[in-house]
Amino acid sequence: MPEATPEEPMPLRVDRLVVRYGERTAVDHLTFEVRPGEIYGLLGSNGAGKSSTIKSVVGLVRPSAGRLTVFATDA
Repeated sequence: MPEATPEEPMPLRVDRLVVRYGERTAVDHLTFEVRPGEIYGLLGSNGAGKSSTIKSVVGLVRPSAGRLTVFATDA
């Protein structure tokens, strides 16, 4: 598995991501990282939080908690 180097920061880190819509929790403390050169997919049943996760990563939904880092910059 390729590792990020100081010259090449980790493309994406998601640390303890929480997404809530009112009282409903769509994503609960999700942690993962995308390493350089790898391809990832999100799998899950309806309502599992896939769309909410992607919307948080691209900035369409503000996370309720957690940290998103894109190329070593807080998102």
